[in-house]
Amino acid sequence: MIKTLIIYTSVHHGNTERVAKVIASVLNADLLQLKQAATSMFEQYDLIGFGSGICFGKHHKNLLNFVNVLPKLKNKKAFIFSTSGLRKIRFVHNFDKPLREKLQLKGFDIIGEFSCRGLDTYRATKLVGGINKGRPNTEDLSQAEDFAESLKNFNATGL
Repeated sequence: MIKTLIIYTSVHHGNTERVAKVIASVLNADLLQLKQAATSMFEQYDLIGFGSGICFGKHHKNLLNFVNVLPKLKNKKAFIFSTSGLRKIRFVHNFDKPLREKLQLKGFDIIGEFSCRGLDTYRATKLVGGINKGRPNTEDLSQAEDFAESLKNFNATGL
């Protein structure tokens, strides 16, 4: 059985935490907030998920800083997930790229990425009560479940 850990930070509205819990449930994964995680625990896991809300076009700085101090690891699979006010567009808003590159430098094989919209009340959007009200919604969380199922399928064939 594949042992999975999910590390996340969810700062403003709990958007990323909701997605993390759905993915963890499908994968039967251990779920830790970033502040609870230690680099020494990675050896006992086969697959590790990293997630946060998107801030200024990339994952939360605390998550990126955590990855920076990770030791180089071997034979570890990872996936990335996020919530954001803006839709991920590969060449315009490719906000997974900085985290993906940092994880790859640490020796991780990235097997999947998931992103959905989340309530955003930053700066000017706060004046109108935010954008993406009610997100992540039932459909977003269903897509997170599908993503997690695809990771299970990959694990069956790829790990």
